[in-house]
Order: sequence, then structure tokens, then C-alpha cells
Amino acid sequence: MRRPPIVTIIGTKKQGKTTLTVKLAAEMARRGHRVMTMKHGSHTFNIDPSTTDTYKHYHEGHAERVAMVSPDKFALVERWTEEKTPEQIAEQYLSDADIVIAEGFKAAALPKIEIFRRETGKIQLYDSGSEMSAHYIAIVTDDPAIEANVPLLLFSDPEWLTTLANLVEEKVMRI
Repeated sequence: MRRPPIVTIIGTKKQGKTTLTVKLAAEMARRGHRVMTMKHGSHTFNIDPSTTDTYKHYHEGHAERVAMVSPDKFALVERWTEEKTPEQIAEQYLSDADIVIAEGFKAAALPKIEIFRRETGKIQLYDSGSEMSAHYIAIVTDDPAIEANVPLLLFSDPEWLTTLANLVEEKVMRI
């Protein structure tokens, strides 16, 4: 198995990480790339309600893995005792992707795109003095006053998404 290229979308709460992930994924797919995504959560989740058989397989049957299969979808829920890294997940489950866009995983030493919106009043994660700043490929923002050693892509620029996709192709996918 191979580890596909991964780019992470990071930012504090309510910055628009999911919206950016979806827009970038759609643009990369439009360009003909096989796109896969993953989302980091800080707490557990259930993808099916407690009334379903698959929920019972997992919770009452204590199955290590439960595969949910239908004519048009497949989902796998796997029990683990130690969280896997995004690199491990991509290699094991997403190895045939051209690009994996990972929402979250801000502590991972992977290429990063930060989304920062001044209007939310939150703090920016980028710090040019931090070792993580070396992993940044861009900051997408509404704030033209940000000082950074990476490209600043402003929402006010109608070409920001095209520019971002170009950066991902060049710096992450190396094409």
C-alpha cells in the first residue's frame, strides 16, 4: 500500500474548515483527481442510530469491525484502543487517492492550509516562529493585514480557490 499525498485544513472553531474542505475537494475532483477526505473529531461518534442492526453489532456484539454495505455505499466502523495518525489512515484505507484532504489534524507534520476569518474574533493559528509554520502552504482569509511567510489567499479575490488548488497540485501532489 502507498500513502497518498495529504493536505490538512486547519483553523479554530467556526472558521469555515468544513466549507473550505468541501470547496477544495470539489475543485480537485473537477480537475480530474481522485479525491478522498477525512475529518478529525475530538470525541467519539456514531454513524448509525441505536435502532439499527449495525449499531447493535458494534455496541452489543462488541464486534471489532462492522461493515455497512448497500447498493451504493460502504462504511466501515473499526474499534481501536489507540488513535491512528492521518498518515496511517490514508495508507490503510485511502491508498488509491490522488489527494487526501484532511480536516483538522493540526498537530500532524503534514502540509497545512489555515482558514482564518477576522470577523469571528478568534485567534489565528499561524505563528512564523513555530516549527509548524514550515508545514504551511497557504492561509485563506478575509484579513489582508496578516503577515506570513506563505501565500495569503483573500476571499475577496475571485481566483482564490483556483490559486489554492494550484498550490495543492504543485506543493502537495507535486504535479
